[in-house]
Amino acid sequence: MAVNVGDKCYAYSANAEIKEKGEYGGVVTTIMKYLLENNIVDAVVAVEEGCDIYDAVPCLITDPEDVIKSAGSIHCGTLNLAKFVSKYLDGCRDMKIAVTCKPCDAMTITELMKKGKIIEDNVIMIGVNCGGTMSPVPTIQMIEDVYELNPKDVVKEEIAKGSLIMETADGEEKGFKIGELEKEGMGRRDNCQRCELKIPSNADMALGNWGVIGDLTGKATFVEVFSEKGADVLSKVIEAGVIETAEPIPKGVEIRDKINNFMLKESAEKKAKDMEGTTGDIIDVFHAYADEFSKCMKCYGCREACPLCYCEDCCLEAEGPEWVPGGYTPAAPFFHLTRMVHMVDACTNCGQCTEVCPCEIPVAKVWDTVNNKVREIYGYVSGFKSDDCIPFTEYPTKDNR
Repeated sequence: MAVNVGDKCYAYSANAEIKEKGEYGGVVTTIMKYLLENNIVDAVVAVEEGCDIYDAVPCLITDPEDVIKSAGSIHCGTLNLAKFVSKYLDGCRDMKIAVTCKPCDAMTITELMKKGKIIEDNVIMIGVNCGGTMSPVPTIQMIEDVYELNPKDVVKEEIAKGSLIMETADGEEKGFKIGELEKEGMGRRDNCQRCELKIPSNADMALGNWGVIGDLTGKATFVEVFSEKGADVLSKVIEAGVIETAEPIPKGVEIRDKINNFMLKESAEKKAKDMEGTTGDIIDVFHAYADEFSKCMKCYGCREACPLCYCEDCCLEAEGPEWVPGGYTPAAPFFHLTRMVHMVDACTNCGQCTEVCPCEIPVAKVWDTVNNKVREIYGYVSGFKSDDCIPFTEYPTKDNR
């Protein structure tokens, strides 16, 4: 079967074990297993469950039989896999990897490709739709206090029809309107709430349950192809008979678009609210968050967690007139202003910096606000392939000015 860029289909695994364990037909797991078995990739980068569903652990899989360990979805997996892909490929430039990508993973991997840290031909991005992830500890607290459930009994979480639903091992489902939860500071992470990409159109293909209706509801995945690489992979797995496909129902396609557009509308509203009071230039953003930055203890956590902060020799640790290794570190405003030089045209709003900040500074919110200023001025959007000049990185020419 010939597959082309832009094609859409319903799909589910032909492997009974994977179909049973994986979510919505186990297509992602089946594709990854096929790629390893046929030596199309050397390894798979994915996320597997650690001690429980609140513990997402990145893994590098080289044995096809181990791929099933990563089957299923972990909504408390707040990792950005781009950092792990970059690390695995560091020093092994010819290694080929397939990686499961949330939209922010795919955006960050794309940025690292632009910067020459990842070779595009060596990576296959299998994208998964994402309405947002939740930080583990606050989620456990929310399940206890609001849902009045034992977190250990919860086996699955799902956002459906505007509600965050928790399902227990005995089949009980309990849900609350996600908008109401988030007004109270619960639910999805802040960066997820303002995320402007829910279907990873910058990956090689995108998969998810949105839009699967009829007899295949809950049993299949909606697949959309976004690149020639993705079309080639999907063609191969279909021809090999490892997945079954069906034409998507037109009403399902419409529903998928409505879900996506509704989430994007909510994100735009959240983003507008987060940017209130920062109508000036980029430096004004720092004035607006001066009190927040004053809490900074300069632990370097944001730098260490950031998947786009990749310099081998960090200027913030270099010998200089104001600080030396193991000695003084720059004052908080200067520390973050220096990081801004790297983040201003690159941030993908993945939220890793906020996730690790011990002082609870909304670092991701600041970088997203700054990044939005760059978009307004230059029209440049980070995280997507583009022939446009990258602000502050390349000088404009007559052709791309």
